[in-house]
Parts: sequence; C-alpha cells; structure tokens
Amino acid sequence: MSQKSLLSLAVGAALGGGLVHVSIAQAQEAQLQPTIEVTASRVAQTVDASLADVSIITRADIEKIGAPDLIEVLRLQAGVDVARLGGAGFQTSVFLRGTNSNHVLVLIDGVRVASANTGAFAFENLPLDAVERIEIVRGPRASYWGSDAVGGVIQIFTRKLDGAHLAASVGSYGSADGSVGYGMQTDAWGVSAQAGGRNVDGFSASNVLAGPYVYNPDDNPMQNHNQVAQAWYKLGTQTLSASAFRSVGTQSFDNGDFGPGISHTLDQAIGVNLEGAITADWQHRLAVGTTRTNIDTPAFGSAYRSTREQLSWTNDFAIAANQHLIAGFDSVHDRGRSLDTFGGTTQYDKTRDNSGVFAGWRAQADALDGEVSGRYDHNSDFGGEFSGSIAGGYRLSDSLRLTASYGTAFSAPTLSQLYSPGYGGYYAGNPLLDPERSRTGEIGLEWKVDASNRLEARAFTTRVRDLIDFSGGATFQAININHAAIDGLELTHNWHAGAYSWTNTLTLQDPRNEDTDAQLLRRPKQKFNSVFDVQLSDTFSAGAELVYAGRADDFDGKLGAYAIVNLHASYAVNPQWRIGARLENLGDRDYQLAYGYNTPGRSGYLTVSFTPQK
Repeated sequence: MSQKSLLSLAVGAALGGGLVHVSIAQAQEAQLQPTIEVTASRVAQTVDASLADVSIITRADIEKIGAPDLIEVLRLQAGVDVARLGGAGFQTSVFLRGTNSNHVLVLIDGVRVASANTGAFAFENLPLDAVERIEIVRGPRASYWGSDAVGGVIQIFTRKLDGAHLAASVGSYGSADGSVGYGMQTDAWGVSAQAGGRNVDGFSASNVLAGPYVYNPDDNPMQNHNQVAQAWYKLGTQTLSASAFRSVGTQSFDNGDFGPGISHTLDQAIGVNLEGAITADWQHRLAVGTTRTNIDTPAFGSAYRSTREQLSWTNDFAIAANQHLIAGFDSVHDRGRSLDTFGGTTQYDKTRDNSGVFAGWRAQADALDGEVSGRYDHNSDFGGEFSGSIAGGYRLSDSLRLTASYGTAFSAPTLSQLYSPGYGGYYAGNPLLDPERSRTGEIGLEWKVDASNRLEARAFTTRVRDLIDFSGGATFQAININHAAIDGLELTHNWHAGAYSWTNTLTLQDPRNEDTDAQLLRRPKQKFNSVFDVQLSDTFSAGAELVYAGRADDFDGKLGAYAIVNLHASYAVNPQWRIGARLENLGDRDYQLAYGYNTPGRSGYLTVSFTPQK
C-alpha cells in the first residue's frame, strides 16, 4: 500500500474521534463579539458597520480545518476561485469576483506584495502557519487603495506570539513541515518571531493533456523556508511597530523531454509603522515598507528581480459623533528587471513612481449610513487616474439591512507588459499601454433571521475596458483591446446553535469576454461550499467540507465540474498540546484546476502543536 494510502487511512481513523480545545461557552461568547476589520476603508470599523462585503478568516478558523496550505482556506470563501499548476508550491492564481488574478490587491501587514514585473502575488509561497488573520474585501476599493483593487483586496496579517510555539505536521505525498517561535507581550511592548519550513516529495504536476513540451511523469518536489517577526513599543499615545516576512523556496516543475526544471523564489516584505491618537478626534497611521521578489529559472535562462519602496499616511478624523473623515496619501517606487542568464544580458531594467491622494467621508444617521470616497493617482508611465466610490445602507429593521454601492477602479500595466522583449520578438511588451479600467455596481441584503441564522445576498455587475491582451499585429504585441463583463450573485448562510455551526456559500457568476462572448478562463459559473462543524466537548471537535465548482474554460481545453469532500478534526490532549487531523478529497476524485495539471487525490495530514498556557 502506498504512503499516501497508509496516511489517509491513519487520518481517517483519527477523524473517528474528532476535535478543538475551545469550550462551547467560549465559542458562543466569541460569536457575540463585534469583529473589527481595517482593510475596506483603511481604518478600523466593525464588519457589521462596513458597507463593503468583508470576510474575516481568523487563526482559530485556520487551525480548525487543519489545511496544509492557503489554497484550501481561500477556496471555501464566496466569490473566490483558485487555480494551481500542480501540487503544493506550484504557481497559484486567485480570482476575486471573476476578475483577473492581477486585479486583486494583496497586502501583508499593510505592505503591497505583488511583483512589479507580473502584478501578481505568489500565494503558493505563503506559509499558512505564519498567518494570524486574513481579511477579504470584495468589490472595487481603488478609491482608497489605488491600482489593482478591481476585484477587491486580500490582506494577510502575520502571527504575534505570546509565549512559545511549536508545530509539526506530516502528510501524504511525503509532506513534512514544522515551525518554532517565541513571543513576549507586555502593556508597553512586545516582540514575536517564528521560523518554519516545509518539504513535499509531491506527485507529477502535469498529465498528458499538458502536451509534450510540458508533460513529464516524474514527481515534482518542493522545499520552503520562512520567517516572520513582529515588534512594537508604545510611546505615549503612539505605537511604533515593525513587521517582517520572508519566504525562500525551491520548486521542481515539468519541462517535457528536458526533464524536471527548477525554480528558486524569494518573497520578502518589511514594514515600519507609527500609529495612534494625535488628539481625541484624530487617529493616524504613518507607514513605510519595502518588498522584494526574485524568481530564477535556470532551465529557461531567465531571472526576474522586483523591488518596491512605499510610504503612506492615513488619517481618521471624527468630525462628529456619527461622522468620520478619512484622508491620506501614498507614494510607491517600483523597480523591475528581467535577466537573460544564458547570454548574461539584461532584457529590461525599469523603474516607475506612483503617488496618490485619497479622502473618504462616512456618516450614520438613525437607520441610514453612507460613504463617499475618491482618489487621484499620478503614475510616471501613464499619467493621472481618478477612482471614486459611493455606498449607502438602510436598516429596514433591527435585523434587516439593505446596501448599495457603485465604484470605479483601475489596474496599471505591469513592467513586464510594458517592457518585456518577448520571445524571439513575439509577445513583447508595449510602453504605450493604458491602465485597465472598471466600474462596478452592487446591491446587498443582510438578514439576521434569529439568534442562530444569518443570511446575506449580494448581486454585482462589473464592466472592465482596455483589458491588456497579447494580440497586437503579426508579433502578438501587448495592446489594450478587450472588454470584460462579469455579472454575479453571492449567497451566504451562517447557522450557529450550541455546539453546532454550519456555513453555506453559493456563487453564481458569468465572467465573459464581451468582444467574443467567451467565458473568462479558469473561472466557473457556479460554485458552492458547505462547512459543518460540531464541538463535541471541551477537547473534541470535528467537521466536514463540501467543495463544488462548475465547468470552466482554459487555454487548451475545458475544466470539468467537480465536487470533493474533506474532513477535519482536533483533539486537545491538555491545555498545551493539540493534535489535528485532516482528510482531503475523501472520494479520491480526479479533477483539474488548470487544464493538463494534476491535483491531489485522497490525502491525509496529521498535526501536533504546542502552546504553553498563560
């Protein structure tokens, strides 16, 4: 019997016992606490008060499902589609509300982390054990954040430890990972640091459908080493803080008859912040950050280097008991390089600057609340761009709220789209490209049916123009040509009753190219997720996940619809030690997230973690 099958059986046996060290009373109390988010409008407010569609994934949520990587967490969220070119560590794309993968602004501890070359963030290189919290904001947020926030924003907050931390996990396909860390917190200061690593022997990333220039039957392993750190110190009413994230990886990939290729990656983000109250009615946050992204692929003779320096100042003025004015500015300096390591030449080495000023006004009066925001960006490549948004909410009753919003957004061309020389003169960049621009309308209904049930429905429509496509002339140069239309509906149901919880999300969307009426690639029209959990005692909990996605188009073929079932459980041996178990793809379903690329079959994971009791 294979290692994969043996471990899956072992995990299945462990799941017969079930679950998490949180008492039922504690879980119910946590549900009653207002959840604070800081991403939608760049300042703190409760999720219930926000007029944006916001989801929060906490550390407790992550530990409860015991997922081995971030893709399994994100795919459970409404409006989020994922695609991966193989197993763990392979290139992962995240689509939010049907928009392109580079139409999602990604932040780590407030720092922009997407590559200036590609415009995308390597989600596959983010260690899940280093994550404390994830905020997902759906819909355009360019009026606050500027470029890239067309489909929304995903902000990831790294962990702040208070005491020792130790975790180790083993799983199918030779998966083994672990982390160790320590933190101290007082009323005046705190420090936290964690280091981790992961090794996966893997499986063959591709199959014969990928074609002879890609397919190779050999397994594709990956390795990753990562570190996160936080420090903060209170200076009167101000708090000075710093954060650092670093991930170094090596990934094998299929390269046809040439055998497996290797890519080496580096992702790094560092931020320093000064924030707090200047007066009783004035809060601010001054932030500086830097990011670095490297990709080296010797088999292709290519290397990419990307750096970004950024400065921002955000202010929140309470101009009345029920009114807030938000204002600030951003400055970003990007540099991107593309190197030909075969010839020892630089294909391009370019820089650009972007500065933006923004302001928003938020007010509440009885049952009515509203928000108006606007931002002006000036980019050294394409000039000026204005983004605006207006939103309103009306409480029809204490349990029922109606919301509506309209916003515009844009995505600046990446440095690769602007300056890449292409391949033999084909698929080259174009320095005359304009930004991709969008407009989105949304209506929503939030209904607290009773103490146990909550329903949300949101309908949205997005139009994108000047989409960049490599279809210019006989050499397929990058040009602005396409128009996209995305119409969708998201339904969410949450039920909590005592020891039981059940969350269902249904996404119906029609992401299409308006010029050809073709479906946008790797984005299914239907998606349904269902997560059921039960807290059996103070020490045992268990749950199940159903993940369904409809058919989708891809570059060379069709992706079939699929449904998979995952199981998870946790057992608290004592207040310090916890054992978690996860069984994925219970039915061993053969499915694809990208045409010609494999996904894991039935697989299991066992995790042991130690956190001393305070």
